[in-house]
Amino acid sequence: MTIETVPSGGANQLRKNSLGVGAITFLVVSAAAPLTAVAGGVPLSMMLGNGPGIPLTFAFVTAVLLLFAVGYVAMARHISNAGAFYAYTAQGLGGLAGGAAALIAILAYNAMQIGVFGLFGAATAGFFAGYGIDLPWWVWTYIGIALVAVFGYRRVDFSARVLAVLVILEYLVVLIIDAAILVKGGDSGLSAAPFTPSAFMSGTPAIGILFCFAAFIGFEATTIYSEEAREPEKTVPRATYISVLIIGLFYMLTSWLMVNGAGVDKLVPEIQGLADPTTFLFGLADRYVGNGITTVMGLLFITSLFAGVVAFHNGVARYMYVAGREGLLPKALGVTHPVFQSPHAGSVVQTVIAVVVVALFAFTGQDPVLALFSWLTNVGTLAIILLMALTAFSIVAFFGRNPDLEGNKLVTVVLPVLTGLILAALVFYIATNFGALAGAEGPLAVFLPGLVLIAAVIGVLCALRLKSGDAAAFARLGVGREA
Repeated sequence: MTIETVPSGGANQLRKNSLGVGAITFLVVSAAAPLTAVAGGVPLSMMLGNGPGIPLTFAFVTAVLLLFAVGYVAMARHISNAGAFYAYTAQGLGGLAGGAAALIAILAYNAMQIGVFGLFGAATAGFFAGYGIDLPWWVWTYIGIALVAVFGYRRVDFSARVLAVLVILEYLVVLIIDAAILVKGGDSGLSAAPFTPSAFMSGTPAIGILFCFAAFIGFEATTIYSEEAREPEKTVPRATYISVLIIGLFYMLTSWLMVNGAGVDKLVPEIQGLADPTTFLFGLADRYVGNGITTVMGLLFITSLFAGVVAFHNGVARYMYVAGREGLLPKALGVTHPVFQSPHAGSVVQTVIAVVVVALFAFTGQDPVLALFSWLTNVGTLAIILLMALTAFSIVAFFGRNPDLEGNKLVTVVLPVLTGLILAALVFYIATNFGALAGAEGPLAVFLPGLVLIAAVIGVLCALRLKSGDAAAFARLGVGREA
């Protein structure tokens, strides 16, 4: 991993030249939280989605995201902006759309981070209760919020170093389980059936695809660090492709071995028979490796969640910083720390929001997993996939106006339109089935996805205010640090 400590080139800027390919890759892979995904998300996707077809579903989603990344990194070569989705949308579809994207992004990463904090608190409380330390989930959540606040306030390369260690340990423990299943031949021999079309089409493929997309949330954040990257026109594209491939191949391999570990025909009944489907991987670990590894897994599950909330916190802070710097939000947010050159104002605001939202859920007695985690992470997933769809169409518009920048129509038109339509279809599916997917009932099933629309309207109003007060600044929205 390459992390340089080159001094900044000016005041009130993010720390330039501080991140190499490895550092950015670890930052975004940690947001995807690989152990959390395979222990929590994959069993649920198998039970509610297309069962043994999940490995092929991961292959499909990986292919779609690689195709999306082609146009995404093409934009990154020409726009270096920590606002990423916002910047690309503003430069492609205009300032009003950019304002909407900025507020949707701030909502998305706040929702993801605070939602994951619910699962973090519950998992940590459960782990330490086994050792006689019995504290409410929200106590552990607030401890986590305090630690994340320190990481967000300090230099980004400090976060990258810590996350690198945690992510490597996550991968190692899962790969040990994978190796054990592979060597022992699974339940009844290794089968390629999970990669067949019939397996893919079993159950409810749409839900399987949604869960698999959600498992990748975080990979898109490579561009958020473009202002802090060394040679961003090279570093960001490389980190993006590497992140998608690492995450995708890991999920494909692990889910295939999980299917074979239980048995292709026994998989879904076994998961359905569990009181908690997220214990499925732990059961496989007991069966194929031994009891000792589950304790280590329990601890690493907590650190996986912690790595994820740090990464999402970094994303929120940078979006707030850019929105403040470019005039969409108060200028006080658009400043960096004089020593750490971190977006400390945005970091502090995000911490306060997390404290208030967690307090609301704790005070009203909501379940940290079924309510806080499920509701908010589904809002975040909906918002991020919508941002990806907007970005895909922004790529077409941007290069349509600037044809000399990229001459390959496959890169600037065909692939962005194709992936944009796929992502738009997912947005429609999530929005229309939100209650069933998130476990929200009644008005909440409308209000929660409606938050995305509310954020978009607020963003447009912020952009209109800027346009009326400073037309030049409005015209520069999304241009980036070189403007």
